Amino acid sequence: MKLTEEERKSLVNIRLGNAKNTYSEVALHVYNGLWNTAANRLYYACYYAVGALLVHNGISATTHQGVINQFGLHFVANGKVSMEQGKLFRRFFELRQSGDYDDVINITKEEVFPLLEPAEQFIKAIERLIYSEEK
Repeated sequence: MKLTEEERKSLVNIRLGNAKNTYSEVALHVYNGLWNTAANRLYYACYYAVGALLVHNGISATTHQGVINQFGLHFVANGKVSMEQGKLFRRFFELRQSGDYDDVINITKEEVFPLLEPAEQFIKAIERLIYSEEK
């Protein structure tokens, strides 16, 4: 589907808002010791930010793996986003997959807590990239 410039900008802003709102939910889950849910929300916060970046650049993806692949291809591979951030995004996806779908996995505080600040920085970096590339 082809978006007008106004629709594209609106969708980018919606997705960035979703990223920030979802990240803000993480504190509640951390406070309550809900580590699987916290990991899920960390992933989705970053996923929405990456989705905004893809829309901003006219790149489409219809699956989570597609979003990860397009992000790697168009932003990590060319150095617009660091390799570390690319690995971090993939780590969030893997943690969320385990927490959501593996019956015997219980994500721990030790796994989630160190990812809180990197997730926030990831979202901010994606937002800066979007606004530095304003078309």
